Amino acid sequence: MNSSQGSTLSANVAGFVDGSSAKREVSFIDGLPVYVKELIAGGAAGGFAKTSVAPLERIKILLQTRTEGFQSLGVFQSLRKVLKHEGVRGFYKGNGASVVRIIPYAALHFMAYEQYRCWILNNYPGLGTGAHIDLLAGSVAGGTAVLCTYPLDLARTKLAYQISDTRMVKSGGFRSYHTQPMYNGIRDVLMRVYSGGGVRALYRGVGPTLTGILPYAGLKFYVYEELKSHVPEEHQKSIVMRLSCGALAGLLGQTVTYPLDVVRRQMQVGDMPSSLNGEVRYGNSRERLRIIVRNQGWRQLFAGLSINYIKIVPSVAIGFAAYDSLKLWLRIPPRQKTQSISSAA
Repeated sequence: MNSSQGSTLSANVAGFVDGSSAKREVSFIDGLPVYVKELIAGGAAGGFAKTSVAPLERIKILLQTRTEGFQSLGVFQSLRKVLKHEGVRGFYKGNGASVVRIIPYAALHFMAYEQYRCWILNNYPGLGTGAHIDLLAGSVAGGTAVLCTYPLDLARTKLAYQISDTRMVKSGGFRSYHTQPMYNGIRDVLMRVYSGGGVRALYRGVGPTLTGILPYAGLKFYVYEELKSHVPEEHQKSIVMRLSCGALAGLLGQTVTYPLDVVRRQMQVGDMPSSLNGEVRYGNSRERLRIIVRNQGWRQLFAGLSINYIKIVPSVAIGFAAYDSLKLWLRIPPRQKTQSISSAA
């Protein structure tokens, strides 16, 4: 070891011993604005939670859109079929687009909720400070996040909707693969959709999405805060309490707004080969809703809801656990002490 290497090692060891390295990290984190910390915590938690339930999300989309071969299958039968035809990777088809979407979506959603709530309380004190403020702030934050990330949600749905069979078959003495996917990734989806219909095509289905997300996002925050208000003070910081309240809030919100999610999915895949026997798949949200009820029955409005229940609980649990851990690591102050963007340092 030469003298320069030795001096560098000595400096690193000394820095570790006296805590100067840790202090530099603390200084950097503490120097970040609060809203940036909220963006980081929300985005990372959202991506981690989404990947954890990706297989269930894929099956839910296949059931919602009545993909050929899945119309009469249950959740576990569908899981086995995807595994048989596409392997383990099939469970994560579209997850790349989903994570690329959910990171900015979750980041914007959590941060916007906190900032909208602060803005409402600062500018409209007459509205009070009850859970209804969370309903309003959560709704507007959800709409903001959707508008900013919707094309990625469209790409995720199209990638998850297409079915390919990766098994090899013999034909004339040769082995070959069959059923090639229609799209080859997020960029391919966005470019081809845009070239076919412009910006409007990238936002096909955004109507029912906004109609659904406004009450869902608002209800989620409203119910969560309302449930927390009935928890004794000594249990307010319990992670189990937060996970339980969040899961219940998510379940209630999903049940109320789920039919609009089904309408959105079917409108998003309207230009792809389908198993809906030539049904017209375009039009506005109300027209699509009538078509589903008339041709597929009202039960189709809740297709995939059971699997959504199965995935929403672990998703919310993982999301809240990750978000709370990251908030602790990033040293985000309690909401009562959090300042607005304009005053954040």
